[in-house]
Amino acid sequence: MIHVVIYQNEKEECTGFQTEGHAEYADPGQDIVCAAASVLIINTMNAIELYTEDAFSVFSDEETGMISWHLEGNPSKEARLLLNTMILGLKGMADDENYEEYIDLTFEEV
Repeated sequence: MIHVVIYQNEKEECTGFQTEGHAEYADPGQDIVCAAASVLIINTMNAIELYTEDAFSVFSDEETGMISWHLEGNPSKEARLLLNTMILGLKGMADDENYEEYIDLTFEEV
């Protein structure tokens, strides 16, 4: 199962996230749940780096599927939009009866 923790500030703005695990929906290379989550997460990180001035830190471990990503400060308007879009996609997967057993999404105030 993919576990995603979304870190939020007191305004419920996403300030970071951590992912861990593998979906195990299908064999590696055929796992559409893992692929979908990966695209949402990696594209968001790349878009924030390319299209915003927001500073962040990231650490990853491909073997465990762990990505730890944190903004250095509060999100800009652009980063907030991109992060909310990622969360929308992950929520859609976690709430879908076909995929809910393969991805877990939680929110934590920091």
